[in-house]
Amino acid sequence: MDAHDTATTRLDGSTVLVTGASGFIGSHLVERLLADGAKVRALCCYNSNGSRGWLDDLSRGATPADGLETVLGDVRDAGLVRSLMDGVDTVFHLAALIAIPYSYQAPASFVDTNVTGTLNVLEAVRHAGVARMVHTSTSEVYGTPQRVPITEAHPLCGQSPYAASKIAADQLCEAYARSYATPVVILRPFNTYGPRQSARAVIPTILRQLLTGVREIHLGSLHPRRDFTYVSDTVDGFVRIAQADLAAGTLVQLGTGRSVSIGELLALCLVIADADVLPVTDPQRVRPPRSEVEVLLSDPSRAADLLGWTPAVRLQHGLSETTRWLRNRVDPLVAGRYER
Repeated sequence: MDAHDTATTRLDGSTVLVTGASGFIGSHLVERLLADGAKVRALCCYNSNGSRGWLDDLSRGATPADGLETVLGDVRDAGLVRSLMDGVDTVFHLAALIAIPYSYQAPASFVDTNVTGTLNVLEAVRHAGVARMVHTSTSEVYGTPQRVPITEAHPLCGQSPYAASKIAADQLCEAYARSYATPVVILRPFNTYGPRQSARAVIPTILRQLLTGVREIHLGSLHPRRDFTYVSDTVDGFVRIAQADLAAGTLVQLGTGRSVSIGELLALCLVIADADVLPVTDPQRVRPPRSEVEVLLSDPSRAADLLGWTPAVRLQHGLSETTRWLRNRVDPLVAGRYER
């Protein structure tokens, strides 16, 4: 079977565990897996009000017999993570602290969740004999690149505590693949956007302000460039890599191969929202000078070769879909601790 055929095999009838299932990408992934016929065990971050984040609508009234089982817990709890592996064929590990500004204030929290949490998942997968683990990386691990477009072979550079914690988690996955033959593969999405994304991310930050009719829009730096991928394309990459015939430790990144500056992104959003505003620099959204990643631009050829994956949603269409969704939200939920 070639890489394309393998990558598009459906997950019908298998049992999968998704950590970080209550967040932005995680909830979209759960929906896709259920649609593909998988039985999903969804780990959502424990909270005192019992919320399952974006899965509340899906899980209301649902039972494991319907294909969805939700569990409130924390990847930092090694015993809990081990208990979740019973009968699981595939693990999608998305749980992470991802708010870069917060990582400057609480770096130990990022190490605790992103590094130790990943270690707990790896250990549980290794001892349970799970067939495949998909670990979620981030394009932030490259820092400001030495060259573009960025390939998977590009050196890593932690320019924020968040990026450093994700580099450590990625390296743990590679070490487990080499040391124990743990069947883990690493998926490295560039900037994902779309419905349900946290209000602190740049695209919902822009669109939410525009939709409230403000005269001034508060943003960070306008010159950094990013490679934006719509969430349905990112989720498709998760499904494909889970089923692809890849060696343990294989790394694949997802991106469109095109980048826009935040200023150019703002201009697109102004047209889509039919608005006219003045951008104002918000110091709280500006990274420390040596921490700003100036450009992220992917080379998506490896994803095409190994997974048969290419992005289907163009930026303008994705922004329009995100705007339409936001218009219908009176008080959108801001995902909590696990935002993947």
